[in-house]
Amino acid sequence: MIASFYGAKVLFQTPTLTQADQAVLADIERMRDRLRHQVQAQPGKWTAGLRKFLTADAVAASNTIEGFHVSTQDVQDLMDGEHDVDVSDENREETLAYQQMMTYVQSLHDVADFAYSKGLLNALHWMLQGHRHTRRKVAGQWRRGPVYVTAPGDPQIAAYTAPDADEVPGLMAELVDWLNTADGTHPLIRAAMAHLHLVSIHPWPDGNGRMSRSLQTLMIAREGVLAPEFSSIEAWLGRPLNTWEYYRQLQRTGATYEPEREVSDWIRFNLTAYHEQAQAVQHRLDRSAAVWELLETFVGEAGLDERVLTALHDVAVAGRVRRARYEQSENLTLQQAQRDLKGLAAAGLLVPVGRTRARYYTAGPSFPEPVLERARVPFTLTSPYDGA
Repeated sequence: MIASFYGAKVLFQTPTLTQADQAVLADIERMRDRLRHQVQAQPGKWTAGLRKFLTADAVAASNTIEGFHVSTQDVQDLMDGEHDVDVSDENREETLAYQQMMTYVQSLHDVADFAYSKGLLNALHWMLQGHRHTRRKVAGQWRRGPVYVTAPGDPQIAAYTAPDADEVPGLMAELVDWLNTADGTHPLIRAAMAHLHLVSIHPWPDGNGRMSRSLQTLMIAREGVLAPEFSSIEAWLGRPLNTWEYYRQLQRTGATYEPEREVSDWIRFNLTAYHEQAQAVQHRLDRSAAVWELLETFVGEAGLDERVLTALHDVAVAGRVRRARYEQSENLTLQQAQRDLKGLAAAGLLVPVGRTRARYYTAGPSFPEPVLERARVPFTLTSPYDGA
């Protein structure tokens, strides 16, 4: 019996929410509902671009937590199929593998006969780590030996020691049963607990952090309130101060697998992440809408073809645009896209950077300054527990 491994509790117990937690959760629900209605009401072209940006931001952030540093803009370029992106071969491999896995996770959000299984989790792990598969570090299979999470700055200190390898199959069977059994807990809370369960079991030799964050994203997406791209908190977790706190919260659950521990702080940490990420997405949405509206007026008054809006919008909100992205966004031929971008550069609206296939475009001297000013306005996050 699995429970005999660790006494009465096999998985962490979901804590009871405090009144402050419940108030924050209700606020998060209101924010996410507003986002859903706003996304549905906006033009498809720039919301599609925003979805791609948010996916790239999540991939970049989650990989950064694991030490693979690729900017969000470079992740976007790699997702678009660009080959001439100035990143290392290792970072390229990790980015594309994680993007492939996340794309599949996103596609599962509305599958009617969906069920969690050990096979599904191992298949996702193979997508993430198959390029690193060896006899010692297997991908797509439970680990065969011990695994440790070492302390930052000192690989000789084990900050966390995972359960023995022979206990992993039973623990993962218990987790899969839990994932497939509704218990009336709010989906956002269950998603946070799933993250904690999986990262604590640490069933694979490597990639456990990204798999745990992806499982959380999948569970939020399956809730169906928001499209998967608007649901992930990985970008929030990837900010340096949040990453430090993320590791601190995980360490507070124990130096070994201790599911009897009380984990209310972990829930509060995740509720803060949900709330602040919803604020950030709302800002990006509002900013993108305002920039799009300003550019619509500018393009109309300048007598430009309406389709160049997407290129100018990318430059304003993301800092640059590549020919391939513009071509895909507007369903153009290569020649049409090249001609449009060269025309915008000749008018001083864009400036080419780099040569031939590696070229991208940034804002030129004639790019409308009010648009850039609106795009660059920073925003302030408010802590959901202030005054609680």
